[in-house]
Amino acid sequence: MPARTPAPNRWTCRHLPHVDAPGHFQHVAFHLADSLPRAALLRMERDLAHLPAYQRSQTKARRIEVMLDAGRGSCLLAQPTCARIMVETLLFGDGTRYQLHAWVVMPNHVHVLVRQDENHPLSRIVQSWKRHSSREIRRLGNDANRQTAGPHAGIWQRDYWDRYIRNDRHFAAVEEYIRLNPVKAGLVPTPEDWPYGSAGRGE
Repeated sequence: MPARTPAPNRWTCRHLPHVDAPGHFQHVAFHLADSLPRAALLRMERDLAHLPAYQRSQTKARRIEVMLDAGRGSCLLAQPTCARIMVETLLFGDGTRYQLHAWVVMPNHVHVLVRQDENHPLSRIVQSWKRHSSREIRRLGNDANRQTAGPHAGIWQRDYWDRYIRNDRHFAAVEEYIRLNPVKAGLVPTPEDWPYGSAGRGE
């Protein structure tokens, strides 16, 4: 865990809370545009409306994780070529614009435990991941375009989720969650067997 730095900047975009915390680790997750049906999200919002804000946010995050691991949507990243593009995109700025600690590319979403550089806001980092991977996947041609419902459809959901890492215990829990995500989803028997994550690369 890094030494404590100035307090993080909290803000909201598209109804999701965000934290910009240079020098701190954060858990970031983003998913394909078709992986969470709008009807299911609206139903979940109605079901959780009675909960206090913090509890609603926590419960919503857990339910979304379950939905994503169920493998909804096109699962474009299940294609090895697309998964490799996403892996290369994440690794490109590691050590220069941010520091990756743990990460995994799942069939329809991505989890990253990352520490941002002071000169690179988290929102711009995530935007660059989405923009570059989208461009490279589009270059694959018709197969990728069909998987995303047409040549002009968006590959990624517009926003992303981030969770500021509070302490060492939280850090270890997130690291373990990312490591075990492919196993929990029933994709492989051990984390090391999944080729599109830091565990499978011996990191």
